[in-house]
Amino acid sequence: MGKATRDAYGEGLREMGLENKDIIVLDADLSKSTKTNVFGKAFPDRFFNVGIAEQNLMGVAAGLAAAGKIPFVSTFAMFAAGRGFEQIRNSICYPKLNVKIAATHAGLTVGEDGASHQAIEDISLMRSIPNMTVIVPADAMEARHAVAFAAKYHGPVYLRLGRVSVPDVFGDGYKFEVGKAVELANGSDVTIIATGIMVSPARRAADELVAAGFSARVLNMHTIKPIDKEAIIKAAQDTGAIVTCEEHSIIGGLGSAVAEVVVENMPVPMERVGVLDTFGESGTPDVLLEKYNLTVADVVQAAKRVISRKR
Repeated sequence: MGKATRDAYGEGLREMGLENKDIIVLDADLSKSTKTNVFGKAFPDRFFNVGIAEQNLMGVAAGLAAAGKIPFVSTFAMFAAGRGFEQIRNSICYPKLNVKIAATHAGLTVGEDGASHQAIEDISLMRSIPNMTVIVPADAMEARHAVAFAAKYHGPVYLRLGRVSVPDVFGDGYKFEVGKAVELANGSDVTIIATGIMVSPARRAADELVAAGFSARVLNMHTIKPIDKEAIIKAAQDTGAIVTCEEHSIIGGLGSAVAEVVVENMPVPMERVGVLDTFGESGTPDVLLEKYNLTVADVVQAAKRVISRKR
């Protein structure tokens, strides 16, 4: 087992702070949980706690960006994407300011905090805003690369980070390229496109499918916007069936983004593994993932269903 992407975010942020003195970090009184306290201890003169005032958090970040700084702002994904939406839209993305929103505790795996804190709509909200880049790292290594990209890229970025530890997917030689999917396994019967914590279950599902006599391609779609249309179209052409996997609502998230590309370019059968049109509830992460059908077995069954639908 690796570490949580929020932990890697804190470490990556400190590293980028050493490289660039224009990086400033803002937090909404959750720095211990979001791991921005790592940066705060290293650079106390460039760290600011604005309190439990997420809309103001975004406004302050916009002002700093307009003055030439590179603000990273953090709070839980529910509060960043939910409470701060208007300010993100009008004060950050409309003028295309250089603000990085690193939202932690996304998805069902917030766990016992329950539905009020489980952001399962944030990808949908953030990818709908013009000028926003949306990245969902699969593991700690990818999270560190995503932080480095965000620090060097000029424009708004939304980083979706998790609370729980996730298995390592990538090693030291990994090269991250925004907007480019990473092929983790090749196959001809079905393509499984996953993002975030669902990448590891997708890989395990592919192994089970191979054992059952099927050939499964696996793509890690770490960038939801701009999405890798070329990889999706090629997958549709080569395998004729697609399954998407996300710890997010199937409405507006990865599944919707992939479906948009498929229907416009290469229509093939699709299945979406994700949270259906419902809220989460309080529980341990593993129990919630099982209840909401986000397990390896669910991915395998979705793949078998979509393969049976091929003409």
